[in-house]
Amino acid sequence: MARALHDGLEADGYTVRVAHTGEEGFYLIHAQPFDLAILDVMLPGHDGFEILSTLRKRGIKTPVLLLTARDTVEDRVRGLDTGADDYLVKPFAFPELLARVRVLLRRGKADAGARLVLADLEMDLTERLVMRGGQKIELTAREFELLEYLFTNSGRVVSREMLARDVWRETARQTPIDNVIDAQMVRLRRKIDGPWECKLLHTVRGVGFVLREGEES
Repeated sequence: MARALHDGLEADGYTVRVAHTGEEGFYLIHAQPFDLAILDVMLPGHDGFEILSTLRKRGIKTPVLLLTARDTVEDRVRGLDTGADDYLVKPFAFPELLARVRVLLRRGKADAGARLVLADLEMDLTERLVMRGGQKIELTAREFELLEYLFTNSGRVVSREMLARDVWRETARQTPIDNVIDAQMVRLRRKIDGPWECKLLHTVRGVGFVLREGEES
């Protein structure tokens, strides 16, 4: 089923990663941001309910579509109470799964809202306005996109590879752009952190960058 879902979703234009155990899926969703997780309840090791519960307890809000062969009210209620966004019983028609995926992706974009806040840093995506401590911060288009990406993944370390792929749109990096990314980060940090005692943009040496409150850079 995993192979069939992978092939069908990629044929419909989605980029898909497959994890064959709950532990592997848990690692993947921590390692990089995903727009949606399709989670089977019956997994080797930790089952889907356990994985979902742990994700939600850790504050990961990625939309989750649960797949299960258990067609009972109790199991559906348990899945939704644990934090699932939708529930699909096997066997199912693939077009129905695609329809549910589209709904969850649209809902995720709507739920993201147009205003992002961390401590006294605010970002209005509609007006393309950034404020900190009531002061307006002028950003270039690239700096704005970079800050939005960091905000979307706040609390999670993002690597230079992720930034190259998702912000610079460099899918095949024959020439590394790490120096370009580092230079942009220096300018962005100077603008959003420079005058303030509480630093929000941190470098995790050898790994990447993270936007979060309460730790030293």
